[in-house]
Amino acid sequence: MSCRFDLAHLRELVEAARAGGYRFAFFDSTPRPGDLLLRHDVDLSLEAALAMAELEAELDAPATYFLMTRSEFYNLDSPSGDAAIERLRRLGHRVGLHAVYPDSARDARFDPVLAWHNPDPDYVTAPVEGLVNAMQPGFFDPDHYRSDSNQRWRHGCPHEGLAGHEFDWLQLLIHPEIWVYPGETMRETMLAMLDAERGLRLEQLEADRIDLS
Repeated sequence: MSCRFDLAHLRELVEAARAGGYRFAFFDSTPRPGDLLLRHDVDLSLEAALAMAELEAELDAPATYFLMTRSEFYNLDSPSGDAAIERLRRLGHRVGLHAVYPDSARDARFDPVLAWHNPDPDYVTAPVEGLVNAMQPGFFDPDHYRSDSNQRWRHGCPHEGLAGHEFDWLQLLIHPEIWVYPGETMRETMLAMLDAERGLRLEQLEADRIDLS
């Protein structure tokens, strides 16, 4: 396997999990042996989230997508935001709240599960009243957690561990924008995302009857 951050390798990760005998699980009960909690924090791009969600649906690999209500990059209250949530649910995925501390206010769009955005150590694992914190004890410990933050695996790509069933259970955090847009570094990947968004913005301007002639 190439261990590249792209959708082809996401497919390989899912196939490795299946080879290792894992089942895809959600945050509505504490993990059992053999559970894989596939988690996506959508920091930057609903379009990337949907591209990843479509592939996972094809692979019958349901995940929990954590979406922001206070994002600088997308608007869940827009028509495209409504459509994204509806599409994620139609594909069989769950939708959690990607909250900005200390605001944990949730509405009916979200399942009762939260993951903090860019959290600090003093509250990242603390329980949240009325919600499951994806990083609280019982759902998180370092031996049962892998993350691709900033396009780096802290403990190496987990595909071999998944294929060999080396984890009793695992919470696997994958950020869609890192995998959908091409780039060998975070800078390259983010520039590719911006290039793609330029085309999207032009389409949105045209749809809003803006004369670009």
